[in-house]
Amino acid sequence: SYEEMLEMSASGAKIMQLRSVEYGRKYSIVLEVRSSFTDKPGTIIGGDEKILEKAVVSGVTCDDSEAKITIFGVPDRPGIAASIFQPLAEANINVDMIIQNVSEKGITDVSFTVPQKDLVIGKQIIEKVVDKLSARGLAFDERVAKVSLIGAGMKSHPGVAAKMFSILAKENINIEMISTSTIKVSCVIRIEDVKKAVRALHQGFGLDKAGD
Repeated sequence: SYEEMLEMSASGAKIMQLRSVEYGRKYSIVLEVRSSFTDKPGTIIGGDEKILEKAVVSGVTCDDSEAKITIFGVPDRPGIAASIFQPLAEANINVDMIIQNVSEKGITDVSFTVPQKDLVIGKQIIEKVVDKLSARGLAFDERVAKVSLIGAGMKSHPGVAAKMFSILAKENINIEMISTSTIKVSCVIRIEDVKKAVRALHQGFGLDKAGD
């Protein structure tokens, strides 16, 4: 579906440019992605949604171009999240995944990911925020990657996320952050584990059976 391809493009798949899929969806244009070297049929984007949604998981993507920022000991009170993320938004830095730990004694830790290309500016901004909030500390991690499962069939098939976590656990891959939507589950893992994770998820969800 258009939604699946948009999620794939945004999650690291490099075959389709995001805007081309957006135009296809806006004007109901069915797209076909084909090989430059053969005349074999390709992947249809759009078309009959009912047929496409029979697949629980349509694809696995990965993105190793993100970095993780963690702020330790943030005061837990109204307006704190805005004071952290508003300066980043004003600098046109896109924040992808966000996790806030359970508050204990009025303080909490906040972790989030940003594009690596924006990390230098992001560091300068967040260091000022930490001083302003009197937070306890700050950490930056560029050795992370995001792996995502995408599929419209997730809407009606519970247990996809649990199966994903189980597959990664069997490969001894630790999950640092998790984000979900109706058609996507994303996990932040160590960058050195990303190839192993993608391969295991392809096999675990039967995506390798098509011979791709």
